[in-house]
Amino acid sequence: MSLLTRLGGNQQSEHGKEKEIKPISTVKKSVELEVRLHNFLVEELKKPVNQGKELEPLVEKLSEDFFEKEGKYLTLEEKKQLINDTSHELTGYGPISPLLADPDVTEVMVNGPNEIYAEVNGRIQRTTAQFRDDLHVMRVIEKIVAPLGRRIDESVPMVDARLPDGSRVNAIIPPLALNGPTITIRKFSETPFTIYDLLRMGTLNQDMADFLKAAVEAKLNVFISGGTGSGKTSTLNVISSFIPRHERIVTIEDAAELKLSQDHIVSLESRPRNIEGQGEITIRDLVRNSLRMRPDRIIVGEVRSAEALDMLQAMNTGHDGSLGTGHANTPRDLLARLETMVLMSGFELPVRAIREQISSALDIIVQQARMKDGSRKITRITEVLGLEGDTIVLQDIYVYNERKNIETGKVEGKFASTGIRPHCVEKLELAGHNLQNIFKEEW
Repeated sequence: MSLLTRLGGNQQSEHGKEKEIKPISTVKKSVELEVRLHNFLVEELKKPVNQGKELEPLVEKLSEDFFEKEGKYLTLEEKKQLINDTSHELTGYGPISPLLADPDVTEVMVNGPNEIYAEVNGRIQRTTAQFRDDLHVMRVIEKIVAPLGRRIDESVPMVDARLPDGSRVNAIIPPLALNGPTITIRKFSETPFTIYDLLRMGTLNQDMADFLKAAVEAKLNVFISGGTGSGKTSTLNVISSFIPRHERIVTIEDAAELKLSQDHIVSLESRPRNIEGQGEITIRDLVRNSLRMRPDRIIVGEVRSAEALDMLQAMNTGHDGSLGTGHANTPRDLLARLETMVLMSGFELPVRAIREQISSALDIIVQQARMKDGSRKITRITEVLGLEGDTIVLQDIYVYNERKNIETGKVEGKFASTGIRPHCVEKLELAGHNLQNIFKEEW
């Protein structure tokens, strides 16, 4: 069975328009029986005689005992479906467990109990999976956030969290979410991407990869810019792998997602306020604290607020080689956003002073985008040259020239060097990198 069929893909109607196929679920007829099976298994698994055994075969055996008493009228297929669904409840996250286990699915979106969508190869499709009701979705949300010491209720109706494999989770519930409890899960690969994966997927070319490797090893400050879902975190993971293994790295995130391969890593995670409204630890607090932890590198998963000022000051005071990401559509937009975020710190700094901080702190901006066909591309690698008057001067080193294949609908294009020798080449050469041949003009 194809993935599209498993996910409840659309079929063409008689008039040629896409028609959504409403699946006929046999499980709905047996909701009460599923609940009883779930309760039975929970009680049986609590017994000492069953503890410590492998869960999957044990669940199957106990379910057979249950069906001998209460499920004789069910077909073999219905019994198998009930066992699968109940196993997902006990060991996973209910109806979305198969989607989370599917390597082709990159994002799972739950819009209330009856609408579950999945992103496959960059395209969003509606699936046949469903929750029973709002309470069922709430239980899954609580199962995700409870191990992290976070909570979600009417007083705190939004939460950011992560799954054990690092996948990013956002949940929002009524009264804010009118469709019912809503979950968005951005899946991450269990095996972190390498630079070879990005080359294979066409995210960048070999010259760009060589340049970024040299930039990180030479301790240039690199910022990755892009929109939501453009692959910023994956790229940050990849280029952070170029950091020498002997260096001490401090990572700072809202929800820990980075998977670095080095040995000497300290991972810090922000904390929301508690039920009394106290105890909040922000990204900014963690950035300040990291300066006292003797870091060789500081990596901020996403700069989105007042911590921008502390991050820029760290880059300007000896913490070279820092990395971070931010939301922006172009490198120039990123600079404007950083200005705004610095102003959010509460200090009434002159705009020129802010721009001086930015221009002296940042060396390289990597602009990433998600294309119309769902692929991710690094569209620009831009050098920050400094301040001229009141304007920060930028210079593109590499660009992606996009074009679309009309026959296939795929986005095709070419990565090209602008032919301009970057000012940072001297730093790269001092670090032992000879990259003269990768800046030839390719327009």
